[in-house]
Amino acid sequence: MDVLERIGEQVRNNPVVIYMKGTPQFPQCGFSMRAAQALQQCEVPFAYVNVLQDPEIFEHLPRFADWPTFPQIYIDGELVGGCDITLELHASGELKTMMEQAAAKAETGDA
Repeated sequence: MDVLERIGEQVRNNPVVIYMKGTPQFPQCGFSMRAAQALQQCEVPFAYVNVLQDPEIFEHLPRFADWPTFPQIYIDGELVGGCDITLELHASGELKTMMEQAAAKAETGDA
């Protein structure tokens, strides 16, 4: 499977996914750490991909949604953005709402 197809499948099959350096438990950069913490504080399950363990994704993810940096957060199949946007959404309360809606949609199978 082509790497862009693999990324597309991950984004479609997970209501919320963060592409980050490291893991939520052991982030490998400050931006990834702050974005993962914001997601964790919403108390909605999310998937993650450690781009440092997958050189193909690390190299090609910036082409997937034309976003050059990490982390990248996708909710309901759409790129939300990186660290700064995620933190702004979290501060306003919108992030939790978006994550809850995406998780509920995935549970009911509404695609």
